[in-house]
Amino acid sequence: MKKFDVAIAGGGVIGGAIALELGRAGFEVAVFDRQQPGQEASWASAGILSPAPENPGMVTMVPLGKASLALYPEFVAQVEEISGKSTGFRPKGTLEALFSHDTKAELSTIIALHHGLGLNAEPLRAEDARELEPALSEEVEAAVLRPEEGSVDNRALTAAILEAARRSDAEIFSGNGAKAIWREGNRCAGLVLQNEKVAAKWTIIAAGCFSATIEGIAPYAPVRPAKGQMAALRADDLRIERVLWSEKIYLVPRNDGRILAGATVEYAGFDKRTTAGGIRKILSAAIELAPGLTNARIEETWAGLRPDSPDHLPILGPTDMDGLLMATGHFRSGILLTPVTARLLREWITEQRVSVDWDRFSPLRFKTEKTEATKKMPA
Repeated sequence: MKKFDVAIAGGGVIGGAIALELGRAGFEVAVFDRQQPGQEASWASAGILSPAPENPGMVTMVPLGKASLALYPEFVAQVEEISGKSTGFRPKGTLEALFSHDTKAELSTIIALHHGLGLNAEPLRAEDARELEPALSEEVEAAVLRPEEGSVDNRALTAAILEAARRSDAEIFSGNGAKAIWREGNRCAGLVLQNEKVAAKWTIIAAGCFSATIEGIAPYAPVRPAKGQMAALRADDLRIERVLWSEKIYLVPRNDGRILAGATVEYAGFDKRTTAGGIRKILSAAIELAPGLTNARIEETWAGLRPDSPDHLPILGPTDMDGLLMATGHFRSGILLTPVTARLLREWITEQRVSVDWDRFSPLRFKTEKTEATKKMPA
């Protein structure tokens, strides 16, 4: 039987980054993935690095997102140095375009919210926004510039992280995912794989939207897949420097000249097919934001499955079972939250404390909610 200090279920960007952190800290680490590592949500993402909340429910995640964004330059430098691979990091800012005719009120509300959360955001007149990004539609009425944000090529980043983890002595096993956790009383002793058990002092579940399919995990991580369809476009005469947002779409430029457009949010189980309706919605909104994309070539379309929790917030930290930790449920923020997730898991394992408050994201919140709901049921 194989024995490790740490066994990680899931070989995406989160699992790989945790393995890298712990490998560099001197632990014997193994990562187990049901297929080739890095081929699920990590591969399908857009790679946007923005802690700005998309809706009021996401405000509680802002401090975590800010902490992770602050780690990114150092994190990327370390990953690129160890792996010898580029990550396509573009810290060039993001620009949110507003089409509303009541933009003055909308703009002031957005800026006040961002500043209240400690986020750097600058109001722009439409002409100033188009001076920064000439591709923007003439219909744009105003914009918000967030200069500290950016993007990363998530596919390149994932490959670099996995290579860096290997070079830091982590072992990565493909085609051998976890079926269950191995319980001994109230302790997690490791993982039950397809044809064997592996023993570990610490077991970390980082299997994205597949986490809840691992026997014994659903009470802590009741995640479900949220499909997102994407398209990669190329327009030879159009240049976009920053990530561009509207209320319908985001456009993410890559170093190779492609422009990624996405993404839908659909609850369709584990179905990863792209659909005519989904792609039409993306292309229509992309052209509305940047009309020069009308004649762009469609180079690729795809869909990925984000791990969504019931409250759309990450699931991080220890459970009430000794040795069992969660690092899943990152929903639309997995790439952004990769550095801070890896650091917090390493801190907890090595020091039993963390540098960023993660209580709001505890896996125990779902068990508590279930208990409270049971108490309220009529006898």
